[in-house]
Amino acid sequence: MKRGILAALLLLCGMGTALAAAPAAPLDAFKGQKGVIDIAGGTAHIPVMKEAARQIMEANPDVRITVAGGGSGVGVQKVGEGIVQIGNTGRALKPAEVEKYGLVSFPFAIDGVAVAVNPANRVAGLTKAQIRDIFAGKIANWKEVGGADAPISLYVREDGSGTRETFEERALDKGVSAAGANVVNSNGAMKTAIGQDPNAIGYVGIGHLDKSIKGISVDGMAPSQENAASGQYTVTRLLYMNTRGEPQGITRGFVDYIFTPAGQEIVSKAGYIPYVKK
Repeated sequence: MKRGILAALLLLCGMGTALAAAPAAPLDAFKGQKGVIDIAGGTAHIPVMKEAARQIMEANPDVRITVAGGGSGVGVQKVGEGIVQIGNTGRALKPAEVEKYGLVSFPFAIDGVAVAVNPANRVAGLTKAQIRDIFAGKIANWKEVGGADAPISLYVREDGSGTRETFEERALDKGVSAAGANVVNSNGAMKTAIGQDPNAIGYVGIGHLDKSIKGISVDGMAPSQENAASGQYTVTRLLYMNTRGEPQGITRGFVDYIFTPAGQEIVSKAGYIPYVKK
């Protein structure tokens, strides 16, 4: 009998040790914390930021997190001036931005930028040369690239957009867009514009592709996150969170949460590839 009791006690002690050694759940980092985290910048980041914010605030209502867009340039400016705690960019920070504001970057996802048209458009792929000529205004009718006899409606992102910078560098080989192009201020606005205009062409983060728009191939490369991750699709970028100096307190907790398994699952469900620094 005593041996049975002793064995039970040893088992319980062992369980206690195992439980004590078990890693804390990611959201436990916010227990007992209070405060506000304001986030702004790149619009490709919004689905990830909002879902992470929802999970954190649900676990601890004393932490309040706001998420806004505005584009990469806005993200840099607002975090640099201390208006927000995290400024998101769809591009790497420029040396001058780091020097001016003392910013620290945290790349967390791989995203491709897809050339997109209206679903009714029969064009399924273009060469880089054709894309350059379309966005430069040299090709102005869809019939010139195998489409209908209709004028091309050109849509681009605003100056300072990380999506635009990646697209112009990787798809246009550092070319520029025609001055008369329609300018929209977010991936969401781009999707709406292309979905409503049968003659439209523009570009969005691959994670934003859905049935409302059609991503087309570039030089035979299909726009998918799997192809972006493998290197088969080369119009890609990293998504960054940026802070002014090393993040502290609950801001540090938010940044760290994105890199936990729970956070990386959010990244994957938003249509991106979690980025692991090598």
